[in-house]
Amino acid sequence: MQGFNKYYPPDYDGEKHKSLNSYRGKHALGDRARKIDKGILITRFELPFNIWCGTCNNHIGMGVRYNAEKKKIGAYYSTPIYSFRCKCHLCDGWFEIETDPKNTRYVVVSGARQKDEDWNPEENGGFAIHDTDPKAGPSDPLAALEKSTDAQNHVKKVQIPRLEELQTASEHYNADPYSHSARVRKRFRTEKKIATQRQATEDLIKGKYALPETLILLEDDEEARHVARDEWLKGQQELQAQASRKRPKLSTSSFSTSLSSLPKPKPAKSPNDAASSLRARILGNTQRASQGRAK
Repeated sequence: MQGFNKYYPPDYDGEKHKSLNSYRGKHALGDRARKIDKGILITRFELPFNIWCGTCNNHIGMGVRYNAEKKKIGAYYSTPIYSFRCKCHLCDGWFEIETDPKNTRYVVVSGARQKDEDWNPEENGGFAIHDTDPKAGPSDPLAALEKSTDAQNHVKKVQIPRLEELQTASEHYNADPYSHSARVRKRFRTEKKIATQRQATEDLIKGKYALPETLILLEDDEEARHVARDEWLKGQQELQAQASRKRPKLSTSSFSTSLSSLPKPKPAKSPNDAASSLRARILGNTQRASQGRAK
C-alpha cells in the first residue's frame, strides 16, 4: 500500500526550508524546470500544421510532438504570447513557433517554413466567407442601404412587438407570485388526493380478485362502460360464429336413416300384467312340487 505521509529528516526546518523540494534543492516540476531560472519551461508541444525544416529541408507532418522550450515573450493586451523552440528529430536544427492571439493562430518565426494550405473560395468559383478588410466600404451603396432599411423594419415590426409581448407576459406572471403559487399548490393537492384515492381503490380491487400488479384499470365512466359493452358484444358474436362453424350439418335423409337404424324400445308392462305373471309362476311351481311328492 502506498504511504500518504511524507518523511521529514531530523535537520528539516519548516520556517527555513518551507518545503521538502527546497530542502532537497529540487523543483516541483522536476527535470522540466531545469531552465526555469531563464524563464524557460520544457513542455510537450504538438505541431499545429505541416512544415518543412529549414536545416534538412524534410517535411514534418502536423501532429508530431516535441519536447519544446516554452517561454513568454510578450503580451497582446492581457493575453500572453508564448514561443515554442523545438529541435528537429531528423537533424540537429532548431525551429521556433510563436502564438498569435490577435489572429488566433500559430506563426513560424525561424528555422522552418509553413505549408500554405489556405483555400480561397473566390479563386475556385465560390463566395467570400468573411470580409478580409473590415474597413472597406460596401461595394454597392444602394444594396447596403436597402439591407439596413430591411433590418430597421424587421426590428420595428417583429422584434419590438415580440419583446413587448414577452415583457407583458412576464409582468402578468410575476405581478402576484404568492397567489399564483397558492393556486398551483391547491390544484396539485387536489389532483394528488384524487390520484391517491384512485390508487387505493385499484389496489383493493386487485387484491380482492387476485389481479396482477402491472394491470392497468380503466376509469369507471360512461365511455368506459360503452367500450366494455361493445367489446363484450363483439366477443359473444365471435363465439357464436365459432360454434356455428364447428356444429355438423345433417340432412333430412341421413336423419331419418339414423332414426330407423336405432333399436325400437320395448313396451313397458303395466302393474297388473306383472302381478298376474307372478301369480301364474307361483302356481306352476306349486303344482310341479305336489306331483313330485305323489310319485
